[in-house]
Order: sequence, then structure tokens, then C-alpha cells
Amino acid sequence: MISYIKKGQPQYKANLHCHSTLSDGKLTPEQLVEAYRSHGYSILSITDHEYPCDHSDLSTPDFLLLTGYEAYIRLTHDGAYNQFNPEVHINLIAKDPHNVSYVNFNDPYCKYVKNQAIRDGFHKVGSDRPREYTAEYINEFVQTAIDNGYMCTHNHPVWSMEAQEMISAYRGFFSMEMCNYSSYVGNRIEYNAPLYDRLLREGRRLYVHSADDNHNGAPLDSPASDSFGGFAMVLSEELTYPSVIRALEEGRFYSSMGPTIEALTFDGSHVHVETSPARQITMFIGGKKTRYFVGDEAHPVTAADFDIPDNALYVRISVCDFAGRYADTRGFFRDELGL
Repeated sequence: MISYIKKGQPQYKANLHCHSTLSDGKLTPEQLVEAYRSHGYSILSITDHEYPCDHSDLSTPDFLLLTGYEAYIRLTHDGAYNQFNPEVHINLIAKDPHNVSYVNFNDPYCKYVKNQAIRDGFHKVGSDRPREYTAEYINEFVQTAIDNGYMCTHNHPVWSMEAQEMISAYRGFFSMEMCNYSSYVGNRIEYNAPLYDRLLREGRRLYVHSADDNHNGAPLDSPASDSFGGFAMVLSEELTYPSVIRALEEGRFYSSMGPTIEALTFDGSHVHVETSPARQITMFIGGKKTRYFVGDEAHPVTAADFDIPDNALYVRISVCDFAGRYADTRGFFRDELGL
């Protein structure tokens, strides 16, 4: 039996994508920590644009800061924004809290760092040639990040207007944003389950998480707030930097916009799942047909048992609550489950 989520085990709520006043966010790092701590989070990664920064001094025994930053690659060498052109955004999460290496430094992309002394002081690694929006260059960038102690996530592919062919050519990302909440607030379509299923059908061993990507242009209590709507639930043994990084590397987390998955076990071809009250619990297997259980508000579904059919390409569990919010596991392939 594989107990992916054990009933009662710690689940640490995490926002892995966040912007502060160091780039284009409206809250300071200290204010972000206070906001997320007060909303039940245990983990925060402040990933300012092209600004690697160690915020570990803000960590406490009950709240962990992960070091990281967000890089982007556009069609033109000057990194100019064009709302109709595709681009890629990549979060780099450091496996060592004090790693602030800057991968493939390009001055035009570093527009948020106004202080020249800070720019000059970055620990630059990799190539300084102009960035290129090609799968070859992006894969090279990701590999350079990995070689220098980072884990890379693929951010908001819908907002970035990326073609399926490009995304299918990427390699090296450990996880993709299932929901980017800031984009979702703006477009209500940045929930990327269909894309994720296509990638799984192609055999991609890729995890998923959700994240806020919050800039906090609206007050935290406003309907337009881009905070607290997309997160990862990290199944770490303890709230320490090495343990959380290990859980991320091993795919021991799931994506959520609200619901929780309280238990998930695989016993041969049998799946058992327990969740917070839900409208529907669905098992995706890579084909047109799914397996699902449905409830209503008077009788919500909180548990489901499935048998994995012999023709299943993979298995992933999705939970939808009565507000239309989702929780999603990663895809589990047959060999992982011993089938």
C-alpha cells in the first residue's frame, strides 16, 4: 500500500510565488510575511522579478521563507513587454536558503533593481548572451539553474500565451502552476488542468501546484485581491528548509484553490481518497472517461473509492468544492504505483 497522504499528517500551506516592493509588489517582505502568517500559511517564497534575495532572516520556527526569484524570457533581446507576444516565466527556488545566484544575467531584464551597486554585486552564473524565446535556450536556462542549486517551476502558461508545442518541448521543470491566482483574478481561465492532462498523456513526469503571484494592487479584503487564492499543501515531515525542499523534489505536495485532501492511498489498483466537503471527487486516467462521485450541499461528498482500470495511462485526483475551487494531485504513472 502507498499512503501518499496519511490521515492527520501535517500539511503545510505554501505560497511559492509572490512579489514585494523589491520589484513590482505593493507590500514589503515583512508585510507579506505578516499577511500570510495571519491567513494560516506556513511557507512563503518571495520571488521578485530578476532579484534573487535571501529572506531567511524573516523565518521563525512556525513560518518558513524559501529563497527564490522569478526570471522571464521574451521574444526581443531587450525584454520589452508586449501583451500579444508569448513569453515564459520561471520561478527559481533555491535548495540552499543562502543561494542567491543570478542565472544568465541580462541587464535589460533587471529593470526593477535600480541600485547599480546591487546589480554589480549579484553572483552571476551561466551565459550573459542575449536571452532567446526558444525551447533550446529555455531548456538551457533551466538546466543552468538546476546545476546551480535551484528547482524551477513553470509559471502561468495561459497568461504567457505560450503555444502547446513550446510547452511540450520544455524540460527540467519540476512543477507547473495549475492555478496562478493573480492571473485567474484577471482572466478566470488560469486553471490549467486541461494542459496538465495533455502533458501527462505525453508522458511528462511533472508535478503541479497553485500559487498567488500576488502583487497586492488591491487591498487584502477586496474581491480584486490577488492573495490567498492559490497554494500548495506541502506534505513535509517537518517545517525546516531541508525537509520542505525534499518534499518538493519528491512531489509530496498537491495544488489547491481551497479544498483539502485529507487522505490518499493506493492499494494495488484500488484508490481511497478523503477530502473536505466537496461537490465532486474525480479520478482522471488520461482518456475521455473519468470516474467520479458527486454530492450536493445537503449531502457533500467527503470520500471516494476507485478502481484503476487496466487501460489507465496515469491517475490523478481532482476535488471541486461548492465555490468552484479545485484541489489537484500530481499525476501518478502506472510504474510508480506498481501496476
